[in-house]
Amino acid sequence: MARTKSTPSQRSRKSEPAPPPPTWDERLIGNLAPYRVELMGGLLAFMAALLFLALLSLPDAGCPGTTICIFREAFGWGVYPLLLSVIAAGIHLTLHKTGRPYHIQTSQVIGFELILLTLLPLSFIVTRSNLRGAHLGHGGGLVGWALSVPLLDFFGPLLTGLFYFCLLVMGVCLITRYRWDDLLSGLNTMSNRLWRLSQDLAPTDPPARAVLPSSPTRPITAVPPPRVNMPPTVVEEASGPPETAVRLHRDKRLPPITLLEESPMSPLSDEEVAEKKRIIEETLAHFGLPATVTQVQRGPAITQFGVEPGYLEKPGPDGELKQHKVRINQIAALQKDLALALAAQRLRIQAPVPGRGVVGIEVPNKEISLVRLRPIVTSEAFQALKTPLAVALGRDVSGASTAVDLAKMPHLLVAGTTGSGKSFCMNALISCLVLNNPPEDLHLIMIDPKKVELVRFNGLPHLIGKVEVEADRAVGVLRWLTAEMDRRYELFSLVNARNLNGYNRKVARLPDRKKLPVIGVFIDELADLMHTYPGDVERTLCRLAQMARATGIHLVVATQRPSTDVITGLIKANFPARLSFAVASSMDSRVILDTVGAEQLLGKGDMLFLPPDAASPLRVQGVFMSDTEIEAIVGHWHKNLPDDYEPLPPPWESLIAKYALLEETDSLLEQAIELAQKYDTLSTSFMQRRLRIGYPRAARIMEHLYEMGLVEDPQEGGKTRRTFVNEEDNPLDDLISSQ
Repeated sequence: MARTKSTPSQRSRKSEPAPPPPTWDERLIGNLAPYRVELMGGLLAFMAALLFLALLSLPDAGCPGTTICIFREAFGWGVYPLLLSVIAAGIHLTLHKTGRPYHIQTSQVIGFELILLTLLPLSFIVTRSNLRGAHLGHGGGLVGWALSVPLLDFFGPLLTGLFYFCLLVMGVCLITRYRWDDLLSGLNTMSNRLWRLSQDLAPTDPPARAVLPSSPTRPITAVPPPRVNMPPTVVEEASGPPETAVRLHRDKRLPPITLLEESPMSPLSDEEVAEKKRIIEETLAHFGLPATVTQVQRGPAITQFGVEPGYLEKPGPDGELKQHKVRINQIAALQKDLALALAAQRLRIQAPVPGRGVVGIEVPNKEISLVRLRPIVTSEAFQALKTPLAVALGRDVSGASTAVDLAKMPHLLVAGTTGSGKSFCMNALISCLVLNNPPEDLHLIMIDPKKVELVRFNGLPHLIGKVEVEADRAVGVLRWLTAEMDRRYELFSLVNARNLNGYNRKVARLPDRKKLPVIGVFIDELADLMHTYPGDVERTLCRLAQMARATGIHLVVATQRPSTDVITGLIKANFPARLSFAVASSMDSRVILDTVGAEQLLGKGDMLFLPPDAASPLRVQGVFMSDTEIEAIVGHWHKNLPDDYEPLPPPWESLIAKYALLEETDSLLEQAIELAQKYDTLSTSFMQRRLRIGYPRAARIMEHLYEMGLVEDPQEGGKTRRTFVNEEDNPLDDLISSQ
C-alpha cells in the first residue's frame, strides 16, 4: 500500500503539544460565566443593603465626614426609597433565569423614577428648607433644592407645587397602568350612579322617569349577572367589574328598549369546568408537556381555559439537568388530541392569548346561550362609546359585551357560510343604528340580491327608496353613491370643512344650508354582484372605501363565499375591519382574516372579529335578532311617522335609466353628446378621430344624435352637420324624463 506524503503544516500540527488541562480558577470562572447577570444582581442588592443599614446608623443632625454621607446630602429623605429600589432591582436580576411570579413593564419603571424625582422637590417645598438644610440631608437634599429653587423663583410656590403634583399623578398612573380611558369610564360610571341616586331620592313620577323596564310594569334594577364560583384549584381571571345595566336617556321618538327581548346566559357549571381542566392537564402530561390551567373564561358558546406551560428537565452540555420551558408550539400541535380527549366537535387553540401569558384552549359548551341585543345595548361597554353609530356585535369568550363604533372602522367586510349567522349579524347592525338615530340623522341604503333577508326593513323612514334586489340596479346605486360622495366633497370645500361633523357644525349657523345625514350602505351578498358586474362593482366599492369615510358614508359588505375572485386584493386592502363566521376551509379564513381559525368556528353566530387596530382577531358570539323584534322596531317607526311624511325617493333612478339607455345605444354616446355641446358642427370622420373608433360605429353614433334632435338632417348638411345643443342643455336627462 502506498503511503501518502504528509505536508509541513500537518507535521507541525502533529508536533504541537496537547493543551494543558484548565486550572481550578479557570473552571470556576467558566462555570460561573452563565450566571454573571445573577451574580451582578446579587452583588448590587448586597451593596445597597449595606449602604442602607449604614445610613440608618448615622445621626440625624449631620454626618461625621464619611463618604456615604454624600448620598444623604444628594437625595435627603429620598435616599431610603432609592436604595430600596436598588435592592429590588438587584433581586430582579438575581431571578433572571427563574420563572418570576410577576411582570414589570418599562412604563412602570419610568413611573417609579418619575415619582421619586417628583417627591424630592415636593418634600423640599413642604418642609420649607434651605441650602443649609439640604446639605444636612433634610427634605429632598441637594437634588430637591436644585429642582425646586429655580421654579420657585420664577413661578412661585403655588404653580411649582401644582406642576410637580401633576407629575406625581402621572407617575402613579404609569405604575398602576391607569389610562385615560379608565378615567373616562370611571367618570361615566360615577355619573350613572349619581343619576340613579337622584332618581331614587326624587318623588315617584312614572311618566317623567327615563327607566329601562324589563316588563311593562316592573322596572329593571342594575343587578350584576350571577358569578359562578370556581373550585379552589382553578384561578379565574376576571375581565373587569361585573357588567351592569345602564338606565338610558333616550329621545321619545326613538324606539323603546322594551321592544327587545332578553334571555339569561348559562355558562358551564363548576363540575364541568373542573372535569375539563383535569382532562386538559392529564392529556398534556401524557404527551410529556407539563402545564397547568390557571385561568378560565366562561362565555355563551365556548369556555376558554388559559394554560400556563410548565418546565422540562433536560441535560445540558455539561451533563447537568436544566429546566427548559415548554414551547407553546408543542401545545398548539396537540389540537386534535385535545379535541379527542374532550370529545369536542371543534376545538381552537390561541397561542398565546394577547395580553395574557397563557395559551388559550377554547372548548365548546354543550349548549349555546342566545345573545340578545337588549342587554348589550344597555351595557356600560356600549354606552361608553358615546356615539350614535355604535353597533353591538355580541359577547366575547368571558361573557363581556362587545360593541364597536361604525364610524371608526369605517367599513366592515363580513364573510361566512350559509347558516353561520351572517344575516343575523346584518340585522343586528341595522337594528342598532335605527334604535339610536332618527331619520334626519341617518339614511340607509340596502342591497339584497337574495331577496329574502333585508326586505323586511322595507318601510323604514331611514331607508332611501326600497331594498334593491336586482343586480343591474345595485350597480346604479353604487354609481350614485360615488357621485354623492363627490358632491359632498364639493360642499365641504365651500365652507372649508374636512369631514361631515365639521361641515354640520359650520352649516348649523347658516340658514341657507342643511345638515347632511350619515349614509349606511348594507350589501348582503357581494358574490352575485361580482359575478355579474365584476369591473364596475370592484371599481366603485374600492373608490367608496378609500374616500367615503370623511363624507359620512360607511359600507357593510357581506358574502358567503370569501374566495379571491369575490374578495379581490383591492377590496380587501380597503376594508381594514373584517368579521368572519364559520367558513369551509382554512384558505377562506386566510382570505378574509389573513390567518387560519375561522374554519374551526362552531357556526350559529360564532365569529372572529378583526378590528382595524388589532393584530389578532377577537372571538365573539354574535347577537341573535328574532323576526318579532325586527317587526316591532319597524312597526314603531310606522306608528310614529308625522302626517306629512313622504318616503325618501330613490335618487339613482335617472342614473340607472341613463346607463340603461347608453347600453342600448352605445357606451360612447355620452362623449359624443359632449362634443356636440362643445362644437358647432360635427361629422362622421370627426367622430372617428376624437373617439378613436371605426367608421361604422361613428356613423351609428351620428344617427343616434340625429334621432335625438341634436344635429341637422344629413341631406341638408352633407358630411358636416350643424349642432342644435349647447353646454347648458342636458339632452340625456330630457330623453329619460320623456320616456
